[in-house]
Amino acid sequence: MSSKKHTASDVDLNIPYEQNEIQLRGILGFGIGLLLLIVVTFGLMWAFLNVLEDQWKEYAGPVNPMAQTERERLPPEPRIQGAPGFGVQSDKGWVNMELGAPQAEYRELSRQWKELWEKGHKDVKTGVVTAMSIEAAKERLLSQNVKAKSGADADAMYSRSRMAISESSSGRLASDMRR
Repeated sequence: MSSKKHTASDVDLNIPYEQNEIQLRGILGFGIGLLLLIVVTFGLMWAFLNVLEDQWKEYAGPVNPMAQTERERLPPEPRIQGAPGFGVQSDKGWVNMELGAPQAEYRELSRQWKELWEKGHKDVKTGVVTAMSIEAAKERLLSQNVKAKSGADADAMYSRSRMAISESSSGRLASDMRR
């Protein structure tokens, strides 16, 4: 029998099971105990988290010398246009294009290329001209009075420049003539 309250006269032997008497007092006791256990566990975990945070603040000493900067953490170029750090390095500095139009990168690069073609570029440190406008290059070449080669050597060089490597020589000999 399930409880001692029952006497032999209360037992019905004609049914194959015991009657289940649900007592509300036991359920409420279990629920309140479970709630108290949850609250105590939450309080202990909260205190433990605060202790760990305090220890971390004390420990946070020197910064790792190998830590990457914000710029180094960005993905390599080319980046998606809406991504953080999307932009172009120009003579004016970094041009940020994160929230610009999709054509903004092309427009900025086109402006830089046009300026390079028109004005050229001179290295600031060495003073060496690394790029010049086409007109300036033509004038400089014509001012040097360059003479064209002629004779047998020039004809041989011309004929060698027209030769191409064929498949029949397996890449060893230049045997085909370019047209």
